[in-house]
Amino acid sequence: MYPIVNDPSQYPQHAVSRAVRRLVESLATTVMVIGLLLTPISRIQALSDSQKLVVDSWQLINQAYWNPKRLEDVHWRRQRQRTLEKTIQSSEEAYAAIESMLAQIGDPYTRLLRPKDYAALKDSTNGSLSGVGLRLGPDDRQDQLIVISALDGSPAADADVMSGTRLLAVDGQEVESLGLEGAANALRGEIGTQVILTLQQGSSEPKELILERRNVDLRPVRTRRLRTESHTLGYLRVTQFTEGVPKQVSEALNELQEKEIEGLVLDLRNNSGGLVSSGLTVADDFLSGNAIVETRNREGITDTIQAGASTLYDGPMVTLVNGGTASASEILAGALQDSSRSVLLGNRTFGKGLIQTLTSLGDGSGLAITVAGYVTPSGRDIQNAGIEPDKFLSSPEPLNPGGEGDRWLNEAEQWMTSLLALKDNSSTS
Repeated sequence: MYPIVNDPSQYPQHAVSRAVRRLVESLATTVMVIGLLLTPISRIQALSDSQKLVVDSWQLINQAYWNPKRLEDVHWRRQRQRTLEKTIQSSEEAYAAIESMLAQIGDPYTRLLRPKDYAALKDSTNGSLSGVGLRLGPDDRQDQLIVISALDGSPAADADVMSGTRLLAVDGQEVESLGLEGAANALRGEIGTQVILTLQQGSSEPKELILERRNVDLRPVRTRRLRTESHTLGYLRVTQFTEGVPKQVSEALNELQEKEIEGLVLDLRNNSGGLVSSGLTVADDFLSGNAIVETRNREGITDTIQAGASTLYDGPMVTLVNGGTASASEILAGALQDSSRSVLLGNRTFGKGLIQTLTSLGDGSGLAITVAGYVTPSGRDIQNAGIEPDKFLSSPEPLNPGGEGDRWLNEAEQWMTSLLALKDNSSTS
């Protein structure tokens, strides 16, 4: 669900535009420079390995966090001194000390990932996942955790867990004490074991739900041909931006166009984000020379990311979004809407306008650090606000996006058919 800037070398050069590489490489360079700064400091102080974890984490935040004013407000330098005065003789004590420091910042997206959590997050960006299939995010208004989306084909999706549901407890442990990563870790476990979730939908009474953990086949890109009475349309659903998504989307668009589709329905419902570079590359497939996003870093410098001149698909399209559309998928949706490239249909999106880097600490753990914010090409800041669709679709929202009886998909087909009819009328008049 978090937009993560990853190593650009993981992508073939032809798959990533220059603009995409510039964003990825600039942030990757920042992390590399920070790494060079860490070694002399730790050697001079002759720190133990456990203490070095704390100092390295402090320095990474100090050099990369996108809001230096916030670090000043929490007396960040003093936090380091206070933390090192504690007894830190083991990795567990180091992790606890780092988490205590990070809690002072008050940014739930800047967080420590213990080895198990770090490995799981990297696996998810590679397209593999085990557990119950929930994407969680902080609900800042209620100081709780909220379900961004349930992954297609997961135990949570099979149980009809909806976006916007609050997660109150996992196996009886309240999420206030677990935190975001603690709750995510508690949801994971051995395949075939069960976990008890305490959930609350709206103002209804909390309910317990028992789910069995299993491997979840993410299948982030799904496509098929849609036939109406008078037109042939393409359907492209992207559920997450993992490493392989740009190539899969490219192949899907080529395949659909070989079938001579007249219009495209792009489905971003419950796409909770993933790799920023992946999302930007997919945006580049649809936008010819248009701005994709504007990023803002800690120095206040803005950088507008432009799409390349050529596209993979330039035909008519509509895009489905909902409250589970977050992070990198909101970058794509915002770019499509601002450029008038695609009408957005559905519900308001989640509202995540921050970008993180994922950095290894060398012992199997890692840090996710908020390094930039972004606004849509027209300058809209969507953090905690989301993107309002051009057309709200009827309630209640379908629980099985792309599946049988998906009413919203039927409405999108009708909308696309109307657009094609207008196009035909204008061409004959």
